[in-house]
Amino acid sequence: MPELPEVETIRRDLDAVLLEQIFSRVEIIYPGPVRPLSAEQFAEKLAGKKIISTGRRGKYLLLNLDDGSVIAFHLRMTGRLVFARQECARDKHTHLVFHFADGSCLTFSDVRKFGTIWLLSTGGADQIPGLSALGPEPLSGDFHFPYLDRALEKRAVSVKALLLDQRVVAGLGNIYADEVLHRACIRPERKARSLGREERIVLFLAIREVLEEAISCRGTTVSDYRDASGSSGMFQERLRVYGRRGELCSRCGEVICRSCVAGRGTYYCPRCQK
Repeated sequence: MPELPEVETIRRDLDAVLLEQIFSRVEIIYPGPVRPLSAEQFAEKLAGKKIISTGRRGKYLLLNLDDGSVIAFHLRMTGRLVFARQECARDKHTHLVFHFADGSCLTFSDVRKFGTIWLLSTGGADQIPGLSALGPEPLSGDFHFPYLDRALEKRAVSVKALLLDQRVVAGLGNIYADEVLHRACIRPERKARSLGREERIVLFLAIREVLEEAISCRGTTVSDYRDASGSSGMFQERLRVYGRRGELCSRCGEVICRSCVAGRGTYYCPRCQK
């Protein structure tokens, strides 16, 4: 699933090409992703609207329109948004094509069909429970050490489960939780409240470090993720544990293991993560 770095990469790509674009029409090939309107209402309401800014909350991508409404995308596991200056390439997994007045277009495709697109009126974020309940952005000023310190102190769950809880920190997913915990030398199954103060500080810094590095590498392509031009990310070349079971830890040389923590496949080093 695209996580914060992937969605932020797509947002930045689209911010460079979509501002002031006017929807001429929306071609809906498969209406399944559209919420809460019917396909016909969705297409009708977008015609003639202008995109004035882009945004992101956690793993949600936002396009803000000139009438105050918002298009919110959640790409889930295999959703892709690809922009083209001329006619967009499409395949059997293309579900929607957004056509703009200048002849450019934006395609939404999704192999697994789990992705969702909402058209929300002003203040309509409450229509999406997952969006309205998000915790602070981990690269924002609202996510500071005292906040994380309090969150860890209160929780008896594993530290990985806490990092995956979108109500605690927005945008972290399975890949980056594993990478953060390896950088911080913390076992994923450790109880959150068992971490000492120094460990908590290191964890806080690792969250920012990993996410900033992943954004600079334009995200991680393990299988399906592509940016808004259809290209792969590059952070997969820097993954230290995720997907590397049986390989040697780059820090201590121990064999990387895989287990299940918080219901998710989890990669870690049994020697240098304590």
